[in-house]
Amino acid sequence: MDLDALRFANFKQLDDAVEDWGHIVRNLKDLAEDAEKGLHQAANKADWAGENSRVTKEFIGKTAGEFQDAHTQAQSIHSILSDTAGELKGYQKQLNGAIERGLKKNLTVMDTGYGTFTVTMNVHPDSAASGYTPPEHSEQDVTSLRNEVEGILTKATESDNSAKTVLMALVDQTEYGFSDAAYKDRDSADTAVKAADELAALAKKDPEDLSPADFDKLNAGLKKYANDPLFAERFATGLGPDKTLEFWAGINDPHKAARLGPERVDQYGDLQRNLSLTLATASHSDSAAMTEWKGRMVALGDQPVGGQMGPMGFQVMSNLMRAGDYDDQFLKSYGTALMTTERKLTGNGEHPNMAWQHMGMDPWLNRMGDDSGDDPLTGFLKALSNSPDAATDFLNEEYLPKGGDHKEAVSNFQYLFEDREWPKETNLKGDDIFTGQNNLAMAIEAGTTGHSAGELPTADTPAHNAQQAGLMASVVKSVSEDPDRLTDHGYMSDSIGQMASEYLPDINRATTDVEPGADSEQWHEIEKLFPVAGASAQMDHADVSRFLISVGQNPEGYSAVEVGQNAYMANLMDYHLNPDLPADQRYGASVEDTVKEISRRSAEIGGSLAIGRQEAVLGPAKEADDAYNHAVSQWQNVANGVVGTGIGVGTSFIATPVVGAAVGGAAGTVSSVVLGELFDGVEGSSLEDSGLDSAQLWEDSRERNTALAQRAASEAAKAHHFPYAGRVGGWAMDATQNGFNDASTNGRHMADDLQTEIP
Repeated sequence: MDLDALRFANFKQLDDAVEDWGHIVRNLKDLAEDAEKGLHQAANKADWAGENSRVTKEFIGKTAGEFQDAHTQAQSIHSILSDTAGELKGYQKQLNGAIERGLKKNLTVMDTGYGTFTVTMNVHPDSAASGYTPPEHSEQDVTSLRNEVEGILTKATESDNSAKTVLMALVDQTEYGFSDAAYKDRDSADTAVKAADELAALAKKDPEDLSPADFDKLNAGLKKYANDPLFAERFATGLGPDKTLEFWAGINDPHKAARLGPERVDQYGDLQRNLSLTLATASHSDSAAMTEWKGRMVALGDQPVGGQMGPMGFQVMSNLMRAGDYDDQFLKSYGTALMTTERKLTGNGEHPNMAWQHMGMDPWLNRMGDDSGDDPLTGFLKALSNSPDAATDFLNEEYLPKGGDHKEAVSNFQYLFEDREWPKETNLKGDDIFTGQNNLAMAIEAGTTGHSAGELPTADTPAHNAQQAGLMASVVKSVSEDPDRLTDHGYMSDSIGQMASEYLPDINRATTDVEPGADSEQWHEIEKLFPVAGASAQMDHADVSRFLISVGQNPEGYSAVEVGQNAYMANLMDYHLNPDLPADQRYGASVEDTVKEISRRSAEIGGSLAIGRQEAVLGPAKEADDAYNHAVSQWQNVANGVVGTGIGVGTSFIATPVVGAAVGGAAGTVSSVVLGELFDGVEGSSLEDSGLDSAQLWEDSRERNTALAQRAASEAAKAHHFPYAGRVGGWAMDATQNGFNDASTNGRHMADDLQTEIP
């Protein structure tokens, strides 16, 4: 910075900008609050139907979020400008003070341009006026003044440049819209940027030169700043995609990291997580440098890292995707390229991919679990489980197109779930592990439900779209065709069960055997009986039965659907017995037939689950019966204690369980009573001490479902002052018996796949 630029600076324009941004911040705060209350919260409470339930509601939520982001970004800009203006004014005052003190010692400071200046005598003694003796000064005074002025200009330059850097970085985060990066002052943003540069330089070191102290600094810094957008983008682009891969592959190579490994290998998992979170944050940046980074990383996927004998880029990068929420578009591009490589290496899936099989001398690329990390799909699918939209897109994408031996195109879901021969993985004890397949189940959960795997839907979770519903229908059909795809992989059942609990309206529809059709009056009535917001999954009745029996063979899968269906049944009773339900939404049958139809469909689902439970407890698996009751009790706790669980809470239930949660705002009376009694006082038994048989398990389940249906109907009738409240319980009881008989009949068609006798 030139001396005169600071000395004579007029800060009026900067002050005006600070004041203007202050007004903008205050106005945007009001707009953000109005958008949240008037748009977002109102939208979540509204009764959405059809395409509006998916498109408009989601758009409103995102729009309200943009107002909040706009306020956040404006606040950050205002803070940075305000801090910079204050600092520059302070440096100007310091500069003028130094110049004034110099004049008192007959020293003047002159700007010589291009950031340079001189310190000279103001009045030479030989040129002084007669009778005037200029003040004396020493060489030390000259040096001190020069150093002081230089220090002031250096700090002012740093203040000005850092403000420019962080403001440009902040604006570059998004190509459109606003960034949610929040900084309370200029220094915090500047510190993050400098830390990114410093840590990127550390990560660029050769692994053999990286000391334990370097590792600790890098690990601590990434942990601190992993969610900071400016830091993440600066770190990722400063390190670059090539060096990112070389860094992780290098420190996991026992030869290259012989010095570091023995002292820090036990902390590699923490570093992997922190690096993954940082790169995930960076991936959301739209800066030109980050856009180039993402494209280059995809291109490096099929290239060896660190020499021809090194692992492929996909193998390394996928292990840095196991934590965090990556940008959807990046995941889509990455996934497409990864599956292209998978096709090449497997001959279109015809033979195993030995390139992904861990060999004894291969470096261990994953430190966050038991698997080796050699199979890039394992880490990538974990990333998809945190990114629902990308998961939906990837799983529906074609793996093999129609033609040749394929009468129909084969999707990525079909290939991975049905056909792929997964590389064998074992833990340190030598036991087989199935991390990749489990991550696949979680990715499918995210892809069908629209929320991250392992979480529960909220009021903001959009209704299912056509792609999600189509994927769910594919899962049901695939399990029906070969139940072993699920029953031989019980670790998938928690995800599959959660999916099923969020598609209960669609599953109930399928049990009616009414053919879907826009012009079918019967179908219109089924749509009213089991209303669905958004797209509906079209499933065959027989497929649903076989699917439910398979899900029921695992306690976690069973409990998710059992609890969900009873809550859903209770909400439907409440919904249809409500006299205020608009006529155009009311099921056309009598109240008696409505109660019976709800009870019968719910009982058939319960009966199918009971067959699965019987197979697990009495068949070859010998699953402990009390494990089922424990799993159900855990789901009951969630259902009774959390709003928006995706299993039908809320007295103002409208369509899907998600919408019911949003509208009701709390667990409703009917569903709360039913869930509270679901397994009240029931204890599981073991084969050894009880002599359990199929008849006993079947009868226990039927009695329980009958009692719950009766209670749900009675509570709903009481809540709405229904004149025949004393009779609804009998209607529900009769229909429940019929529903269990339906399940038994359907189950016999699956007899060849079961080891126990169908009741």
